[in-house]
Amino acid sequence: MNDELAIGVDIGGTKVAAGLVDAEGVILHRTRRDTPDRSSSPRVVEDTITDAVNELLAWADGEGREVEAVGIGAAGFVGADRGTVVFAPHLSWRDEPLRDSLGGRIGRPITVDNDANAAAWAESRFGAARDESHVVMITLGTGIGGALIIENELRRGQFGIAGEFGHMQVVPDGIRCECGNRGCWEQYASGNALVREARGLMTARSPVAQDLLARVHGDPSRLAGPLVTEAAREGDPTARELLAEIGHWLGVGIAGLAAAFDPGIFVIGGGVSAAGELLIEPARESYRRRLPGRGYRPEARIVEAALGPDAGLIGAADLARGGT
Repeated sequence: MNDELAIGVDIGGTKVAAGLVDAEGVILHRTRRDTPDRSSSPRVVEDTITDAVNELLAWADGEGREVEAVGIGAAGFVGADRGTVVFAPHLSWRDEPLRDSLGGRIGRPITVDNDANAAAWAESRFGAARDESHVVMITLGTGIGGALIIENELRRGQFGIAGEFGHMQVVPDGIRCECGNRGCWEQYASGNALVREARGLMTARSPVAQDLLARVHGDPSRLAGPLVTEAAREGDPTARELLAEIGHWLGVGIAGLAAAFDPGIFVIGGGVSAAGELLIEPARESYRRRLPGRGYRPEARIVEAALGPDAGLIGAADLARGGT
């Protein structure tokens, strides 16, 4: 039995997932809480995290096991000190000293990292990129997040916030992005983009959207990304076309990242990646057509993440245990 246990906490827009993780990346016990809404004070969020961690500590104590550290993966910009959340879009954290705020309440060493960094680390250590030294992780959800591993080390950038690939411009003067710019990658290759395009067809009462409309009883506002994926898996041609379009734009961005970083593998995670090959194969085709020097250079593999929604908490725990 390996006694090197750590707790990983993955803080997303809707849930706080926490787990007790061993040194092999196995989750021994888990819990979850609803994420407080963005109007809640930082203290309320900290209370939620502390409550989840204390539940896991109590379980470990009951099993006679020791927990050496706690790692937190947060959706947002985490400073180079790996303790401060500079900005979190779904929470009220602004320059929040999260590590210091929780330190006295939890009684264990704490590390804080971006959730995509945590997921990438987990995939590199235990998942789809286990034997790779140069990895780019892309997380497709509401937007696009990402992380970069070079020579088996996470690269966070000078200020700690590298990997915000979703805000690379892929279409000059394109669709307006929440970040304030136009034409950002996540406006074309994310869950939001998928739902926007599907709802556009449905609102226009396009004949090709009849199956999707029937699934939401004629109300386009009820459409969510998983429903499009479900329809595509069941053979709906429009849903498949929509996913292929997202995959096309995914490949466009990946080709640019390949030119910049030359990784051996791209790992695609996040909720939209549940579409599997319906999304990833069009991405591969688009990537191959746009890769600089195509035909005269090795091509990185593009694969689906292996650890699913557990990647963030597994990676956060391992980073707290002593990862880079």
